[in-house]
Amino acid sequence: MTSTQALRLMLAALLFCAGLVAHAGGTVEVSIDKMKFEPQHLKIKPGTTVKWVNNERRNNHSVLFPKEEYLESQRFFPGESWSRTFDKPGLYPYTCGPHPEMTGTVEVVE
Repeated sequence: MTSTQALRLMLAALLFCAGLVAHAGGTVEVSIDKMKFEPQHLKIKPGTTVKWVNNERRNNHSVLFPKEEYLESQRFFPGESWSRTFDKPGLYPYTCGPHPEMTGTVEVVE
């Protein structure tokens, strides 16, 4: 294996793990594309903001938290985004309001 191949493999592993590692504050982005949230599961630290970005070509979406009295974002269209800061530890499952088959979770850990 050449050093270039090893570097590419290491970079790919880091990018894969980025969605699995708890982030310490700041902003983490979730892409909405091809009717999916990516990454589908986030593990973050309290105080982190999650920003959902609609990268679709035509569809509008929202972020709906059914366990929180159906807290829902406004609809956002291609190129638009919506953000929420998570301050308390817990598991926050969500769906897309108009497309309930699209699901994701935000896990806030100390």
